[in-house]
Amino acid sequence: MSKRVAPGAPILTVRDLSVTFVQGGRETRAVRGVSFDLRAGETLALVGESGSGKSVTALSTVRLLPDNADVTGSVRYRDREMTGADARTLRDVRGNDISFIFQEPMTSLNPLHTIERQIGESLALHQGLTGAPAAARIVELLDQVGIRDPESRLRDFPHMLSGGQRQRVMIAMALANGPDILIADEPTTALDVTIQAQILELLAEIQRAEGMGMLFITHNLGIVRRIADRVAVMKDGEIVETGPTAQIFAAPQHPYTRMLLAAEPSGRPEPVAIGAETVIETEALRVWFPIRRGLMRRTVGHIKAVNGASLAIREGETLGIVGESGSGKTTLALAIMRLISSEGRIVFLGRDIQGLPNRDLRDLRRDMQMVFQDPYGSLSPRMSIEQIVAEGLGVHRLAGDDTARVTAILREVGLDPETRDRYPHEFSGGQRQRIAIARAMILQPKLVVLDEPTSALDMTVQVQIVDLLRRLQAKYGLAYIFISHDLRVVRALAHKVMVMQNGDVVEAGDGDAVFDAPQTDYTRTLMDAAFGMEVAAE
Repeated sequence: MSKRVAPGAPILTVRDLSVTFVQGGRETRAVRGVSFDLRAGETLALVGESGSGKSVTALSTVRLLPDNADVTGSVRYRDREMTGADARTLRDVRGNDISFIFQEPMTSLNPLHTIERQIGESLALHQGLTGAPAAARIVELLDQVGIRDPESRLRDFPHMLSGGQRQRVMIAMALANGPDILIADEPTTALDVTIQAQILELLAEIQRAEGMGMLFITHNLGIVRRIADRVAVMKDGEIVETGPTAQIFAAPQHPYTRMLLAAEPSGRPEPVAIGAETVIETEALRVWFPIRRGLMRRTVGHIKAVNGASLAIREGETLGIVGESGSGKTTLALAIMRLISSEGRIVFLGRDIQGLPNRDLRDLRRDMQMVFQDPYGSLSPRMSIEQIVAEGLGVHRLAGDDTARVTAILREVGLDPETRDRYPHEFSGGQRQRIAIARAMILQPKLVVLDEPTSALDMTVQVQIVDLLRRLQAKYGLAYIFISHDLRVVRALAHKVMVMQNGDVVEAGDGDAVFDAPQTDYTRTLMDAAFGMEVAAE
């Protein structure tokens, strides 16, 4: 089944590639004169911020672009020209010789088909494998990518798997036909740091064993340093710098490359003022979801999402909550906000709010705000920015000039107030997150819960948002609960850190103490996964 060429030989040659999208008579040039080679057995990283043209370049290799894309230049896979190739040639190459792994497996996998059927489709199409031989090959692939007890998972649907397991299935699908080239488009962005490290190691092991060429697309330079042999840095559709990974990191030549390398959350938050009042505290907070079965829906057990969490946060202080998916981080925050039921004490601004009815919570909610991970999903596409930011003013019946307040807060978060009549789709991801922060801050809250607010953002934008949050906290004495799997961002923001695993608080304390001298094996595992990339690369 191998289609390998000698290691070091070019298997993909791109020359003067340009891609222009035509929409409503308007042209947008997404890729401009890009040229590079990908050799057998090497990993080439395409690096750049959102909108730089990385993914469009990758999709152009096998013409996985919409009909309004005008592609010029040359893309040669071995001795075959892909630009202008007929449908049959493209069909033979796609998924067979050149395979893709995408960022979000839940949107790439069909929710109505089993894992066996989805991997089996590729085997049937390209190799004619069906029945027992196909099932045996699928089990072999799932075992290769680290799915435990693969025979039992064949009839599982995507929703029955964790995020890391779904990404492993995507890798199995990509490897099914022994491709020459694997194109991985941000394959670890949505994963926890420990799962991310596992997936990266898995990809490296498979590449070494199979001798594939890999085109790895990412904005995370820590990953690049760990996995890539060569780097091509993209900006505004062009490659501005390329070279061996060690050379790029040691002596970057282009100002944009130097900016990317410098774009890492750094520093520490301002010290908490002496005598600062406690804003929120909990004692033995517990969230258990009942499992009900049978005709009478009797409770037969519980999903123990949070077990006995105790915390206290003062004015101007940030508590960082870290842990893998399913550890209980977001559930704990929702319980503190009284958005889900819980047991235990919750004291907000000196008042026990655990037993308060919803009507009495309404006024308190002005002082408790939340910023979510995906601003595009949390901002109404039908409302202008002014309407979105000002909505809370109307809900809480705050008298005054709404437009003046919106103008002031937009300027505070670094947005042009003249854009307030625009809609969310007209802004970048970083700008939308600033809008979400403005919506929370306009009410002048005492507590802000930030649930993974930087995980979907470019590194340079992450730095900007971290700086913005620190500045707002110092100015207004805000208490933050900051939930994240990105420990670098947590270290730059958090005064205290709480580590959660399977609903339990396994470690908590001063941020520097937890980062510098973790006390539990689980915390050390998280730290190694997050901060071990540079050590491994060096």
